Amino acid sequence: MVAKSKSNGKSVPSFFGYPISIFFIVINEFCERFSYYGMRAVLVLYFKYFLHWDDNLSTAVYHTFVALCYLTPIFGALIADSWLGKFKTIISLSIVYTIGQAVMSISSINDLTDYNRDGTPDHIPVHIALSIVGLILIALGTGGIKPCVSAFGGDQFDDDQEKQRTRFFSIFYLSINAGSLISTIVTPILRGQECGIHSKQRCYPLAFGVPAALMAVALIVFIIGSGMYKKVQPQGNIMVQVSKCIGFAIKNRFRHRSKEFPKRQHWLDWASEKYNKRLIAQTKMVLKVLFLYIPLPMFWALFDQQGSRWTLQATTMDGNFGAVQIQPDQMQTVNPILIIVMVPVVDAVIYPLIKKCGINFTPLRKITVGMFLAALAFVAAALVQVQIDKTLPVFPSAGQTQIKIINLGSVDATVQFEPGLQSVPVAPDVATDYMTFDSSKLNLLNVTSGNQTVSQVVSSLEKKRHTLAVKNVGTTIEAELLLDNITSKPEEGNNLIRFINNMAQTVNITMGSTHFGPLESLAASNYEVFSGGRKAIIGNTSSSSCGISSMKFGFGSAYTIVINECSGSSLEVTYVEDIPPNTVHMAWQIPQYFIITCAEVFFSVTGLEFSYSQAPSSMKSVLQAGWLLTVAVGNIIVLIVAGASRLSEQWAEYVLFAALLLVVCIIFAVMAYFYTYVDPNEIEAQLDEEEKKQAKKDKDLEKEAEVVSRM
Repeated sequence: MVAKSKSNGKSVPSFFGYPISIFFIVINEFCERFSYYGMRAVLVLYFKYFLHWDDNLSTAVYHTFVALCYLTPIFGALIADSWLGKFKTIISLSIVYTIGQAVMSISSINDLTDYNRDGTPDHIPVHIALSIVGLILIALGTGGIKPCVSAFGGDQFDDDQEKQRTRFFSIFYLSINAGSLISTIVTPILRGQECGIHSKQRCYPLAFGVPAALMAVALIVFIIGSGMYKKVQPQGNIMVQVSKCIGFAIKNRFRHRSKEFPKRQHWLDWASEKYNKRLIAQTKMVLKVLFLYIPLPMFWALFDQQGSRWTLQATTMDGNFGAVQIQPDQMQTVNPILIIVMVPVVDAVIYPLIKKCGINFTPLRKITVGMFLAALAFVAAALVQVQIDKTLPVFPSAGQTQIKIINLGSVDATVQFEPGLQSVPVAPDVATDYMTFDSSKLNLLNVTSGNQTVSQVVSSLEKKRHTLAVKNVGTTIEAELLLDNITSKPEEGNNLIRFINNMAQTVNITMGSTHFGPLESLAASNYEVFSGGRKAIIGNTSSSSCGISSMKFGFGSAYTIVINECSGSSLEVTYVEDIPPNTVHMAWQIPQYFIITCAEVFFSVTGLEFSYSQAPSSMKSVLQAGWLLTVAVGNIIVLIVAGASRLSEQWAEYVLFAALLLVVCIIFAVMAYFYTYVDPNEIEAQLDEEEKKQAKKDKDLEKEAEVVSRM
């Protein structure tokens, strides 16, 4: 039912008792959260695979960006409350936000600097510069409007609409979760597509472009509702008043540091010469809560690594869920899905059960449990990483070389690595694993098959992998040392495939849409990149066209495929595994996501509830700023710890973060033990009573003074 209500004399359209304006605000928030979380979901992989940064630099820049997003809300709140007002601040910073998202999309266009059209940008610094500019604009936009939108929605209700306002915030929070959940499913799918003008690459422009479009929609929707909004004029920012009160108290205490001045009950009482008793009392309550915030950033240091380290961990895992192939960045959706399930379960089942057991599960105890669970989640991540590390290939380091042998012949062969290093027998149609040698000592290979021996001098093999292909041809032996130009495990779950021609005649090989060109006898092609799944191989020679052979490839593997025969409808091949596929399934990440989601429910939801219950209503914005600041500091901690630890093993870094949070958890538990809960309403009621008494006293004094003056 559409009706009109009056607010401050102005007729406001309403729908079932709700101002119509809030629907524009909810849609705006959904689109904005889709834009932010969609962009953030693929960000660390964009750094790693498009800008070609290593894991550490990708993680560092990612967390710097997140920290900035949680520092700028203070800036946005100051602008809104002291200068522009919430409406103009949201409009202005949303424009900045939209431009930033558009710049990010442009920065990821491969063809922008791919002048030679080889599929690789020729001027990476241009893309880096655009990316940094885009991220700064996004951080200013998303952080700046963060404290304004929800408060602006609350402003649309009258004082007698408390019930509707409460429901609005529930719907508002639901729109946040819906936007983040849908975007973290959709944008990784968009990233996984291939697009481009001159060459087909992962479609980062689309993955960033859709969030940019959604942000533009958010801005347009918000502007459309302009005529329906109740716009409260800026009335000053309470954070500024609190900061000035604290600053004056410190300065005044320093001025009166001499012993001749009597001590005061609390150091903030030194502000009483300039600020009223109510503001000082409220500031004391806020500082008491903010003091408890000091250990909290360590939780966020672990929690926000879901989008960085955990996503990078997923790139080395198998994402095949039967009919569905999960992208590494889509694993982040496990958290919002579990949040939707866990919040009502914990509220309706877990907390009542704990209460029935006679346990006083106070808010601070819940927060402590949340911190412990987050540490446990990182222990689980470390255990998964240990299993992943067992499957990762070991490449030659400085001073080393690696060689594997493939016997393409029909009789046994023996390879002697000289001088006197190792003798390796190889059966027909068999390949060895890679063997590691000191490159400075290895200088000759002797290959023996039957009564024939051939020697090959080797040099410049350091930090390289090679394959020695040997074959007996009649009474002679042929040996070819092939360079395996692979220095790391294939990225993004792709596979590297090459072919060796084990036939006497030249053969042409096509796999999918990739043509490997004519291969002469014992020649090897270059490795080409293929996604996972079943691939068909078609071969033909000058005299015949072969049939089709196919194989289902996993993720993150490398294969050498030997063409043994190509005649009539027969294509006989041998698959030699150079790098094993990812064998640890992504499902093994679900336990760590489940544990950290439980931690979030205990920590984050309870933390805000506790903070609001322990501070006066006029100071909610100060606590909101303090809470967001803990998130920012937590992301900065990731930069410091990851940069200073110098740990070469990722599992060890996970254990380090878990240990640090466990220590902080113990410290917080001690702080919580000595904390005394207060009732802000009761304290404010006492202040009201004292102010009434003081006002009555002042009035009586005025009357006395008036009587005296008449005498």
